[in-house]
Amino acid sequence: MKHENVQDYYGKVLQGSDDLQTNACCSPAEMPQYVKDVLRNVHDEVLTRYYGCGLVMPEGLEGARVLDLGCGAGRDVYALAQLVGPEGEVVGVDMTAEQLAVARDHQDWHAERFGYANVDFREGFIEKLDQLGLEPGSFDVIVSNCVVNLATDKQAVLNGAYHLLKPGGEMYFADVYADRRVPKAMAEDEVLYGECLSGALYWNDFLSFARRAGFDDPRLVTHRPLTIENQVLEERVAPLSFTSATYRLFKLNGLEPACEDYGQAVIYKGTLPHAPHQFVLDDHHVIEAGKVFPVCGNTWKMLAETRLAEHFTFIGDFSTHYGIFEGCGGESPFERDLAQGAAPCC
Repeated sequence: MKHENVQDYYGKVLQGSDDLQTNACCSPAEMPQYVKDVLRNVHDEVLTRYYGCGLVMPEGLEGARVLDLGCGAGRDVYALAQLVGPEGEVVGVDMTAEQLAVARDHQDWHAERFGYANVDFREGFIEKLDQLGLEPGSFDVIVSNCVVNLATDKQAVLNGAYHLLKPGGEMYFADVYADRRVPKAMAEDEVLYGECLSGALYWNDFLSFARRAGFDDPRLVTHRPLTIENQVLEERVAPLSFTSATYRLFKLNGLEPACEDYGQAVIYKGTLPHAPHQFVLDDHHVIEAGKVFPVCGNTWKMLAETRLAEHFTFIGDFSTHYGIFEGCGGESPFERDLAQGAAPCC
């Protein structure tokens, strides 16, 4: 699929969220109160031109420099601008001139509403981030909301994001994934592509792309099955199934291929502004405030070597290795022997 097809679909065919033909590009109904609060300060015209599929507002953003890939009319940019505050900055990138025109038309309105101006918009392709005048290693967080699936070169997007992140930085994004590789004929269907379906990556290919870019140990945060709710388009995508998933990818040296146990633990202090009782790192690390929480070496690094470090107390180090962290990693032949009750051969 060419850039021109996507630009035409989002710049001319779609004039608002109601013009979408499926429910792929829509956010879940559940939304934290603080997200609702910041969205109340976003202009109505910007809100009506929203085509995301998730919530891309991770914790701990105050003072951060954030990049939004495929920002469209700027809904997430203006929401994030409030979360980073006057000391932070949010840069939005999009290739569709009509969408960026809406975003830019309301910059002064939002600056007056917030009491400060901290957003910038760049026109360009997310596959060519090195051509946008953005300084390498200058962003704390990169977000994207249902846009990577529209990219013609998804590996280039992940490579570029890794290059722009600071050490310890994070890519936190929502997108649509398929349960198998999308057939060529379906991938060339302009409507299915514009609806965020036929450009979707097979989920296992995404994991390979992420690791190839340098994002070891990708973490799934949330996911929800997508129901197309359009009989004609359902028949055109069958038998594929799709899910909307949010991943977080950390730019960290030394992450291991599996979750290794070094006897470490963390205690969450409960100090993140919108998470006084628990911190959710991913779908299997929900860390209750004040409680000692055992972690693998990779999770330790994701907390200790990122912007999240000040919110945790750390117990232990990497001095002693105890093998695979229980419940994680690949299947050990030792575990298989124990499960099958095998006796030692000699």
